[in-house]
Amino acid sequence: MPPRGPSGPASAAPRAADRIFELKAEIHKKLIGVINLERVASIPKDRIRAEIGRVVERLLDDERIPMTTGEQNKIVEEVLDEVLGLGPLEPLLKDPGISDILVNGFSKVYIERQGKLSLSPVRFRDNGHLMHIIEKIVSLVGRRVDEANPIVDARLLDGSRVNAIVAPLALDGPALSIRRFGRHVITSDEMVANKTLMTSMLRFLAATVQSKATVLVSGGTGSGKTTTLNALSRFIPEEERIVTIEDTAELQLQQRHVLKFETRPPNLNKQGGINQRVLVRTALRMRPDRIIIGECRGGEAFDMMQAMNTGHDGSMTTVHANSAREAFSRLETMVMMASQHVPDYVIRQMLASAVQVVVHMNRLSDGSRKITSITEVRSTDGETVDMRDIFLLEREGLSQSGKVQGRFRATGEIPFVMHRLKSWGIHLSTTIFQEHQALKS
Repeated sequence: MPPRGPSGPASAAPRAADRIFELKAEIHKKLIGVINLERVASIPKDRIRAEIGRVVERLLDDERIPMTTGEQNKIVEEVLDEVLGLGPLEPLLKDPGISDILVNGFSKVYIERQGKLSLSPVRFRDNGHLMHIIEKIVSLVGRRVDEANPIVDARLLDGSRVNAIVAPLALDGPALSIRRFGRHVITSDEMVANKTLMTSMLRFLAATVQSKATVLVSGGTGSGKTTTLNALSRFIPEEERIVTIEDTAELQLQQRHVLKFETRPPNLNKQGGINQRVLVRTALRMRPDRIIIGECRGGEAFDMMQAMNTGHDGSMTTVHANSAREAFSRLETMVMMASQHVPDYVIRQMLASAVQVVVHMNRLSDGSRKITSITEVRSTDGETVDMRDIFLLEREGLSQSGKVQGRFRATGEIPFVMHRLKSWGIHLSTTIFQEHQALKS
């Protein structure tokens, strides 16, 4: 039996991996002398590949390292990713099945597939290598990250959202998260097929959007709020003028007449920042039929509420919350913080008048994302808000394969918004508010 101590097979693999990292670093240094990396974008990829191939061959000859043609080609591809792309992250970014990439220091890279996290074999050479990739990402959008500015939000060319935090705030090395958004916008039929909701729930939501009822989508991080907002926006009539407002552009509306606004962070002198509240006020001057805010986080909730109560109904937004009632409470708190001179009961009345439907999302234990409740906001007496669940997901446990078992069901409540639907010429049978559908694995 071969030894498994420091000189045995257990340590051979890490040593080989370290040597590959060193080899790629040497190739990268030599390339700087061969190719002007500042002009690399204008150089044909085949020429860069050929130059890298020659440097690899020379280094292998000099070092007398035995390597197959396939292994050489792999090193060439990885160095190419380092020169033209984002290094070790490139293979992950090319995989459409990965929804999140989470980097905890140079040696731990986690990925999410179908709602489940797992440790990937990808790693960086060291924290300096990881820092170089982070700087490369943020420079693409004209930002910088260093000790003076240790937190940064950015966006990749494909629309993926990036957040990075570095020393002195990150104690175990730079941390990086990439939230990916597929180019394919999920359709309503796919939501039903995926059992995100049942058909009667979809019909009700489609009718509320078409009738310009205000819809709030709530849920936790990664629960599918933005995906659901994108899907519901398909029911907005094509002829309407839509303005979207986001911190980081994620919405993918399919209509022709869409204006997209994005906030701007302040510069190094803490000047020039434009927040969502300013953009909401600007949007109101641009004759919108609907305003869609990617996520309400602060004072923009007050301006949006005022807009919805003065003829700009049909707006949609998302908010982080654990339930529909908590989502309404959070929205209420945001408005109160933005306008402290308005009495609480007045804010409650204005919000209850402005928001008609709250759609709550959850990411379940099996990784699936479901609409767990559709709730109507009815009225308020100034102290409490009358909110009634119209549809619910009742969970009953897990199957042997780990899939969530349960059923979607209507509660039997006939929503007040039905009067609004009739005035818009939309007729829904009240039988949909008696339906249920079992979840089967």
